[in-house]
Amino acid sequence: MKKVVSVFGHRNVELNDEQYDKLKEILESLIVNENAQVFLFGSRSNFDYYCHNAITELKEKYQFIQRKCYTCRHETCILESEREYYDKVYSHLNKREVHLLGVEEEVEHKTKWTSGRASYVERNRAMIDDSDICVFYYDETYLPMERKYSERCQTTYQPKSGTALAYSYAKSKKKKIINLFTL
Repeated sequence: MKKVVSVFGHRNVELNDEQYDKLKEILESLIVNENAQVFLFGSRSNFDYYCHNAITELKEKYQFIQRKCYTCRHETCILESEREYYDKVYSHLNKREVHLLGVEEEVEHKTKWTSGRASYVERNRAMIDDSDICVFYYDETYLPMERKYSERCQTTYQPKSGTALAYSYAKSKKKKIINLFTL
């Protein structure tokens, strides 16, 4: 039976070459040993970007794998069939070479248009619900930047990490979890 893998990580993650190679090794192992064929991505974190690049590289060897992007209402993705065209358009507009991330399918989860400000939480839950395996880069000590309650308000609050919320939800759903941070 083919398996579905979703990826989640903190927004500002920098992987060194050794960590990136380990990530790619883990993803390839999931393809070979777990029959992973579908990979689900969000679109907000550096970790998503690293995973997307690794899967795109592995797609040259394992052409059957698919990349799907779950988007929030204010986000979009580029279908692989349209990527070359939009690369040229954005490169022309930005006066520099631009390479967009391509996927085979964009998924509109059922709460995409009804979820509110924290729509990424609903998106992540949909990805986890649709997955067999979740690959994380989750550091328990990570805290997002403090935010103001509103532009006029001077007090701040400590928001919860979206990755922490997704990790907790995946555990509650008894999903197989691989945390690159702890490896």
